[in-house]
Amino acid sequence: VQLQASGGGLVQPGGSLRLSCAASGRTFSSYVMGWFRQAPGKEREFVATISWNRQTKYYSDSVKGRFTISRDNANNTIYLQMSNLQPGDTATYYCAAGVVITRADRHYNYWGQGTLVTISS
Repeated sequence: VQLQASGGGLVQPGGSLRLSCAASGRTFSSYVMGWFRQAPGKEREFVATISWNRQTKYYSDSVKGRFTISRDNANNTIYLQMSNLQPGDTATYYCAAGVVITRADRHYNYWGQGTLVTISS
């Protein structure tokens, strides 16, 4: 599975942004998909994950209620709708694919290249 994240940019605090992650491969719909982020000087952290059938979703406490993960299996794409963005959300966001729905990045086998989100006035 190859993953291509897009949609990052510069947004003012309180604004919204939607990230996309396009996947190649016919088995996309069988994978758990997740979003992680890494801020400058910090370790990569879990953001959200979604099961193959969309029935299970987990979010980190820091984004719960503000971010929504979704997927379109017909188009091999996942999304991260982000709202009420804050400077603390500034990071490079990565999408990832795995077989176990988990917050632990070590269980994700495939990673996209990342897209930069900057929140600043």
